[in-house]
Amino acid sequence: MAAATASSLVSYGSGSDSDNEYATAHLKPLQPGKTLALSILNPAPEVAVKESVETGTHLDPLLKEVSFNPTFETMFAPEFGPSNPFTTQQLAAPRNMLSGYAEPAHVNDFMFEQQRRTFATFGYALDPSVDTHQVSSVSYIGAVDEAEKNKGLTVFESYQKKTDKRKKVQGGDAGEIDNFLGPWAKYVDEKNIAKPTEEEKKELDEITAKRQKRGRKEEEAPAEEKTILHVKDMYDYQGRSYLHIPQDVGINLRSTDAPDKCYLPKKQIHVWSGHTKGVSAIRLFPRSGHLLLSCSMDCKIKLWEVYGERRCIRTFIGHSKAVRDICFNNSGTQFLSAGYDRYLKLWDSETGQCISRFTNRKVPYCVKFNPDEDKQSLFVAGMSDKKIVQWDIRTGEVVQEYDRHLGAVNTITFVDENRRFVSTSDDKSLRVWEWDIPVDFKYIAEPSMHSMPAVTLSPNGKWLACQSMDNQILIFGAQNRFRLNKKKVFKGHMVAGYACQVDFSPDMSYVVSGDADGKLNVWDWKTTKLYHRIKAHDKVCISALWHPHETSKVITCGWDGQIKLWD
Repeated sequence: MAAATASSLVSYGSGSDSDNEYATAHLKPLQPGKTLALSILNPAPEVAVKESVETGTHLDPLLKEVSFNPTFETMFAPEFGPSNPFTTQQLAAPRNMLSGYAEPAHVNDFMFEQQRRTFATFGYALDPSVDTHQVSSVSYIGAVDEAEKNKGLTVFESYQKKTDKRKKVQGGDAGEIDNFLGPWAKYVDEKNIAKPTEEEKKELDEITAKRQKRGRKEEEAPAEEKTILHVKDMYDYQGRSYLHIPQDVGINLRSTDAPDKCYLPKKQIHVWSGHTKGVSAIRLFPRSGHLLLSCSMDCKIKLWEVYGERRCIRTFIGHSKAVRDICFNNSGTQFLSAGYDRYLKLWDSETGQCISRFTNRKVPYCVKFNPDEDKQSLFVAGMSDKKIVQWDIRTGEVVQEYDRHLGAVNTITFVDENRRFVSTSDDKSLRVWEWDIPVDFKYIAEPSMHSMPAVTLSPNGKWLACQSMDNQILIFGAQNRFRLNKKKVFKGHMVAGYACQVDFSPDMSYVVSGDADGKLNVWDWKTTKLYHRIKAHDKVCISALWHPHETSKVITCGWDGQIKLWD
């Protein structure tokens, strides 16, 4: 076998005769049991080669099984090549973490955390290198003086108990000690009575009075009603009162026809001033519009002339708080008023007498007579307790309650030849009801909808204009489906937070509304463009009415207490 190996090695020579002769001369048949030295055949310089696995000086890292016991040096010898002569002693030392070799120490987690917190708080801790079991004295690291001062207290031991300011009477058994009052005795410095000051006594009296009244509803006595006539003669030479429709104003107020063409109002032609606080609502006399009724936050209701001298005819006084809403009956001989004093009052328009009063101990936000001629004795009111309440003025009793809204009811509007009515509420919904049926048959509420505290029916009865609290006027169909008309959205004014009343021109060509800045805004109905804007009031312009018989007369009222006529 060796001879074959030697002969095969010769074939890898240079091929020259001299080389072959040299090789043949030096290669002799090997004796049995002898090995051939590789140094004879390898002309390259000697390289330090690790010994074989059997010698125990090198282990292949890919080896799965070792058949002998390797030494420590063998196990930790570098995998390839010689060791780095530039490695420092620290790096050459065995390590089990980045910074060196950490010896395992058996320390309780709580003790370690205790000493760490103590060092962070007080600046000292027990010396961990000293074994306290072998050395009797305790040594510290860090602020040693502080440790001696605190007697080595840790953060968990440093709390000193406060001395009790109030100590109980010391004593043991009742038989052994005199004056022992038992375990529930009072403190030594405890007083039986602490006399309240005069201010505290007043507060206590108020609280006790409220507690006694709670659960017992007391009806507030209605304010005394009275009226003031501001004109000299209530009747003319023919015995006709101011309710009689005048015939000398240039237009036929008895006509039911609307003007053919309406125009934009341009200038202010009159101011009705008499209210001392903001005006809440204004209503024109039914059909003719020759009289104007206004209610105010000064608790008064006033009746004004629209034509002629435009005087204040009569003042109605009977509410103890601000008046929120008013509504004429069909003939205009009577009207209802709703006040924050929780009373609804029925007044005679001619004499000023308060005919009757109604209350259910809730604030009425809006009130409406049923417009049908055969139902003029019935009216509905939207209340603060989420209900719509129906009264009969003949008996003074509640005859129906519509209780489906989830917030205070803001408006009630009759539609569809007065067979139905639409209500809006603070719950941001619109509900449609059949008269006298207390379940809404249509409920409109979208996530994008806002509260709509002012709603007006168009003169042709087809549309509902709703003042939305996101500074828009939305138009809903008032027939059958009550769908939102997305093409008719009137924008450009600021009304957020105010129930500014909307109105239409009689020929349905314009939409008018006040806003929070006191401006009167006029939009074109077809294009929804904002045509005109007038600075009408110093404060909020809360209502705008277009006279039903005039081509360009608009009446506005505001929280500055004034009512203005524009033409």
